[in-house]
Amino acid sequence: MSQAVLTVDLGAVVRNWRALGARHATGAVAGVVKADAYGLGAIPVARALREAGCRHFFVAHPEEGLALRVALGPGPMVAILDGCTPAEAAQGLTPVLNSLGDVAAHRGSGVRALLHVDTGMARLGLPPAEVEALAADPTLLDGIALDFVMTHLVAAEEPAHPMNAAQAERFAEACTRLPRARRSIANSSGIFLGPRFASDLARPGVALYGANPTPGEPNPMEPVVRLQAPILQLREIPAGATVGYGGGWMAARPSRIATVACGYADGWPRALSSVGVGLVAGRRVPLAGRVSMDLLTFDVTDAPEAVPGAMVELLGPDLTVDEVAEAAGTIAYEVLTRLGRRYRREYLAA
Repeated sequence: MSQAVLTVDLGAVVRNWRALGARHATGAVAGVVKADAYGLGAIPVARALREAGCRHFFVAHPEEGLALRVALGPGPMVAILDGCTPAEAAQGLTPVLNSLGDVAAHRGSGVRALLHVDTGMARLGLPPAEVEALAADPTLLDGIALDFVMTHLVAAEEPAHPMNAAQAERFAEACTRLPRARRSIANSSGIFLGPRFASDLARPGVALYGANPTPGEPNPMEPVVRLQAPILQLREIPAGATVGYGGGWMAARPSRIATVACGYADGWPRALSSVGVGLVAGRRVPLAGRVSMDLLTFDVTDAPEAVPGAMVELLGPDLTVDEVAEAAGTIAYEVLTRLGRRYRREYLAA
């Protein structure tokens, strides 16, 4: 076998969803499965969550939503965060209305929708002036059934950040001015911020997939992903020899180098060049030299278990997505969503 293997534990996804539900006792918990379920496969993940009882799903684009609608069948809500047209909504999608223009486009259509209020992200959502306009003329929503009013938190992963309290206050005030509807405020980290961030629907994403929603604290989520890549070749090199493009890594002693089938074309961060690690039979081995398009090289001098065909673990319970992200100078979201399509994917049943 010369192909890396990405294993997704659907049972762990479901258990994480249930654990988040236990934390968010005031309302339902959705499954955010945008970006192909953060790189792990939207359809198998969503089907596992549906079977566990999840009835609300979020994606970014209408194309994602239409594929999910077919996979899930009628019933569960499939909400489109970036919005969709009335014709797309008629195919079973729930638009998120991000502006008065969106409201006008769906007025009179009879659609069920979510209204997004911007409380500080300055990205999508109705800004304060548009909230005021809607509050002054509720007939703008004629023919639209609001399932939820929602907002998106700016800094929920930092509990002491002043934006959290400011957004909770702005959202509560906006909701008093808008037509009565259920509320949705908390993302993954927001679920852990306390009672002010409880609502009728939480929208966790990355926490479902095992990343830590409480940085600096023990991770309350189960690991979901394991990525293993086979050793294609071993070679002995003398002290002073270099490895990989640019010759930037030099052996300080006679060394044994394992070439492994994974690279930046598979989504492995190039920023891990000469700073990343892998696991061989549970033993940490340093990444030697640059991450190249299809290959990684590891110094396995101290890992006698490294033989051709043996698997090097790149992600797993003992080498978490958060640790890899920190070493690469990025966040777990990016590591997960960059996982490539060249892996052989295996799903452990829920």
